Amino acid sequence: MKNYEFWFIVGSQCLYGPEVLATVDARAKEMAETLSKALPYPVVYKVTAKSAGEIADTIKEANYHDECAGIITWCHTFSPSKMWINGLASLQKPWCHFATQYNREIPNEEIDMDFMNLNQSAHGDREHGFIAARMRLPRKIVAGYWEDADVQGKIGSWMRAAVGAAVSRELKVMRFGDNMRQVAVTEGDKVEVQMKLGWQVNTYAVGDLVEVMNQVSEQEIDSLMKEYQQNYEFATDDMETVRYQAREEIAIQKMLDEHGCGAYTNTFEDLWGMEQLPGIASQDLMAKGYGYGGEGDWKVSALTHIMKQMSEGVPGGTAFMEDYTYDLEPGKELSLGAHMLEVCPSVAAEKPRIEVHPLGIGGKAAPARLVFEGHPGNAIVVSLIDMGGR
Repeated sequence: MKNYEFWFIVGSQCLYGPEVLATVDARAKEMAETLSKALPYPVVYKVTAKSAGEIADTIKEANYHDECAGIITWCHTFSPSKMWINGLASLQKPWCHFATQYNREIPNEEIDMDFMNLNQSAHGDREHGFIAARMRLPRKIVAGYWEDADVQGKIGSWMRAAVGAAVSRELKVMRFGDNMRQVAVTEGDKVEVQMKLGWQVNTYAVGDLVEVMNQVSEQEIDSLMKEYQQNYEFATDDMETVRYQAREEIAIQKMLDEHGCGAYTNTFEDLWGMEQLPGIASQDLMAKGYGYGGEGDWKVSALTHIMKQMSEGVPGGTAFMEDYTYDLEPGKELSLGAHMLEVCPSVAAEKPRIEVHPLGIGGKAAPARLVFEGHPGNAIVVSLIDMGGR
């Protein structure tokens, strides 16, 4: 993961004089420092913007700063929204409009015009919200007091989505062969997805992978086998089959890293020169953060990688999955998610076991794979479907 950060841009104007602007600046710094300690990523205070030029320059800088995953805006005082138009029109990063205020409570007995001039967040944020709606710009609106945990949680969730967008724009997907024959849902428009989401989806020959596999040394395999022994329980004596999976994993990772790819696909219908369909190889690579999609499903592969990056540091797990069959008993309906062997061990309840079982399709040798029970908990299921133009 990159060291992503989010830029805090505060709106004001010169009407209120230097003392007010100095107070706004000090409060904005304090808020950014406090939020940085509570949120998944740092909040970097950039400017109290008082003019269209300041806003446009800061947003341009955010667009071209790779570590900046998005901007958070807040209007401490009244910030006339027409001066935001040029900047917001050029914004290319995710945007959170944070409607908050510095003080939690109204100090009723102390209110005077100085207080009212300084504390106009309710007024400023409505002006700010209007111009966003008027320009029909996509944004996340979070309203509430900036020190409350539930409000911070909403910003944190948006941050993870913004990081997903940043990962998406740079993602490369490696397809070993094509998708499963005759299947519709794993097809798709690779030009359109690069235009819309930034993914570069390209095909690499299975023969190229086999060539890299043949160059993997026994020492490299020994090293990965030690990792398997640390992370998994061996429930098989067939070490050669497990070592073959290690060879596949090493070769796949070498090709992914060489070409800067974060995700890949393969299919049991295209295993030219390979003895086994990758089992542990794919499962262990997913556990390391790579995306995977079965039978050439590059959309699922990309989503798996992106969501693994979004959820880094969060308890639970993220796994490639398919719906297989249902339990339709009234009041106890279930959907069984599964796949042939490539399910990520990040969702395992206990230490996964390495076992060897026949695959049943594909006509290759029985692969070694990780077997485990899933841990219970809340989950979401995410799909991306290409309908041709939408």
